[in-house]
Amino acid sequence: MSELTHFDSRGAARMVDVGDKPVTQRIAVAEGWIEMAPQTWALVRSGGHKKGDVLGIARIAGIMAAKRTSELIPLCHPLMLTRVEVDLDSTAE
Repeated sequence: MSELTHFDSRGAARMVDVGDKPVTQRIAVAEGWIEMAPQTWALVRSGGHKKGDVLGIARIAGIMAAKRTSELIPLCHPLMLTRVEVDLDSTAE
């Protein structure tokens, strides 16, 4: 395994200099799961929740999180995004 570059010789975390790094194309995929009671899922699915379109808001929140990744993950360099897609799927009814 290669040496971690975001720690200095004393073990302190530091931002890595990527100034000389060549431009590359990157693809990132993230995945997550949410568990909820069947009654809650029925309410979300029907659109009857008092907060409105829960799934639509979740999709927007996912897009916003992708755009702010460098602010949310320590020592993460900001990268230009050209596309963000949030797919929501139910594995159980």
